[in-house]
Amino acid sequence: MQKSHSFMKIRQFDEETISAASFESASTEDFNWSSVILPFLFPALGGLLYGYDVGATSGATISLQSPKLSGTTWFNLKPFQLGLIVSSSLYGALLGSVLIYPIADLIGRRRELLLAAIFYLLGGLTTAFAPRLSVLLVGRVIYGLGIGLALHGAPLYISETCPSQIRGTLISLKELLIVLGMLLGYYVGSCEIDAVGGWRYMFGLSAPIAIIIGIGTWSLPPSPRWLLLREVQGQGSGPDYKEEAVLALSKLRGRPPGDKLSQMQIDDALISLKSQSDEQKSEGSLLDVVEGPSLKALTIGGGLVLFQQITGQPSVLYYAGSILQTAGFSAASDATKVSILIGVFKLVMTGLAVVQVDKLGRKPLLIGGVSGITISLFLLSAYFKVLQRFPALALISLLVYVGCYQASFGPISWLMVSEVFPLRTRGKGISLAVFTNFGSNAIVTLAFPTLKENLGAGNIFLVFGVISLMALAFVIFHVPETKGLTLEEIERKILS
Repeated sequence: MQKSHSFMKIRQFDEETISAASFESASTEDFNWSSVILPFLFPALGGLLYGYDVGATSGATISLQSPKLSGTTWFNLKPFQLGLIVSSSLYGALLGSVLIYPIADLIGRRRELLLAAIFYLLGGLTTAFAPRLSVLLVGRVIYGLGIGLALHGAPLYISETCPSQIRGTLISLKELLIVLGMLLGYYVGSCEIDAVGGWRYMFGLSAPIAIIIGIGTWSLPPSPRWLLLREVQGQGSGPDYKEEAVLALSKLRGRPPGDKLSQMQIDDALISLKSQSDEQKSEGSLLDVVEGPSLKALTIGGGLVLFQQITGQPSVLYYAGSILQTAGFSAASDATKVSILIGVFKLVMTGLAVVQVDKLGRKPLLIGGVSGITISLFLLSAYFKVLQRFPALALISLLVYVGCYQASFGPISWLMVSEVFPLRTRGKGISLAVFTNFGSNAIVTLAFPTLKENLGAGNIFLVFGVISLMALAFVIFHVPETKGLTLEEIERKILS
């Protein structure tokens, strides 16, 4: 394949050059596409298994409750038990984000992804062969631990290893794989819904994918930035972290082992990181994450993933079936077909964001997407309050919401989370963002039935619309543009 970018030219090692050239130039880094694909793909498959769980659980809960198809004697589930089955993986993900917080920078991004693959495998097998409900719930929690670690480790590894000019595209593609996983889960559910014990196949299909993730991740090099962080922290006297970083970067860029360009880039990044450490503690502590530039990064990243959940995504999708039915779609009577229809549209819109994120930038997509979300929520509120004679309005509003969400909050929130934290606190910062995401998701899911009963759909969407206006203001005034910048350049931008 003909290379489209020239090698970065290193003119001299003065202070200005060193501060501007860590790992790669913002627009001129030379890399080999064949060497980029696998370091993206295997971590991103962890996101696919998260999406798969969402889709497969939809069909599995139907299969589990069928007297004829469940294949169990405990099919007569109470609502609370059914809720536990659905939400156990979510609480497992919450637990995973808590457990990884103090050890993320100790074990590294690659080992974290390997642990995620192990939890995915154990969780999938445990749920598939569960002889009783209690074992099924344990398996769901174990699987959730894999989700928590994968959604933490994948954006870390991808953002720290991929070239800056395609970082937005690759991390957004991870979101595309999550949506693709949902579609896969819905499809497997529709295929196995009439099989006795079909829910076991729905849950169990995750196991072979987890094995692929584990084997693939084992073949990847560690993150060079993590290795340099360990070098600066002086952890251990045995490994030569700097030399390992040079070899890792050479492999990630498809260059000869230990080539001069990789050596110069590692030297520059190491000097820059050491100069920052002279003024700061060598390792990010809990206090470091909530003060100074890390607090600013946490405000940006945590705010985005919080608004991602509290602008009503679970609630809007909850009403998707009824909205499509009122719009006259006969296929909406089949829950799996409705889910597939919405999933395909989500996939298309996420693909649009993937194509444009490194061209238009993060902030324009966020502003445009959140604006569309706000308008659609107010229209949905008006529909449920006074305009129920116009079902086409509800259908259009639903599609605008889903499309704008997938072109903005869906992929870009996690992209920004992976970019804005300083290297010293990146692991802990993303852990807090993951916890915020799943915690707010759990709260919204828990509160929704009560809100629905007391407020009604029209008022719920009105509240979400007001929250979306707040989210739009947050994006405009607090979220920086990071398109084309290296992670070190973004860190300096946050510091300024």
